[in-house]
Amino acid sequence: MSNIRHLPEACTRVQSLAAGESIDAHRHDDHQIVYAGSGVVAVTTDAGTWFAPGTRAIWVPAGTVHAHRAHGHLDLHLVGLPATDNPLGLDTPTVLAVSPLLRELIRAYTAAPDDTGPERRRLRAVLRDQLRASPQQPVHLPSPTDPRLAAVCALLHEDPAEPRTLAALATATGAGERTLSRLFRSELGMTFPQWRTQSRLYHALRMLADDTPVTTVAHRCGWSSTSAFIDVFRRSFGYTPGTHNRRS
Repeated sequence: MSNIRHLPEACTRVQSLAAGESIDAHRHDDHQIVYAGSGVVAVTTDAGTWFAPGTRAIWVPAGTVHAHRAHGHLDLHLVGLPATDNPLGLDTPTVLAVSPLLRELIRAYTAAPDDTGPERRRLRAVLRDQLRASPQQPVHLPSPTDPRLAAVCALLHEDPAEPRTLAALATATGAGERTLSRLFRSELGMTFPQWRTQSRLYHALRMLADDTPVTTVAHRCGWSSTSAFIDVFRRSFGYTPGTHNRRS
């Protein structure tokens, strides 16, 4: 990422972004929690993209160069924590499950960022406890660096409904199937089917944020049926795609 801004403090605030609007690449000396009160937020680093609807939040460690992008109208809740305060003990971006209690804590904490009273300090303590207890979620689309792997991933990005097997994609890009299978595991930390599912879920969230009908999303993202899409989406995010925008 070029033209990287350095913002020493990771501020705590609520910021509205229109669909498609973004915050360019920057880094700060603090940790930051990123939460979408409405819409879907995508956080991109050199290592890939982390994406989260309202049932997830993204942990961005201090010093991480990252950019934000809004899918649908985004109410972006940002919580800054000093570099010395790492309740999660994580040094890489991570998606966290957001319980109803944690959601309300984040909303309340970001609503009055200038408050320094004792009630806010107690709120922060409970927020930290809830963060520590939040399960980590595999809602991450890692970016390939090997050109053979990047060529295959680009085809799937361009058309998430791409039906070809890894063997057929290997032939189309001039790579070996066994080589690609090994690269998916060693470079991206997941199998080809796992990465393709994550890519399809990412595209599905983007389409749902734009009010695309569920059946259309299922078709455009390559699921064999709407019911199959609903099942995968519910297991991944904890709610059905038809309720996505209503939850926001």
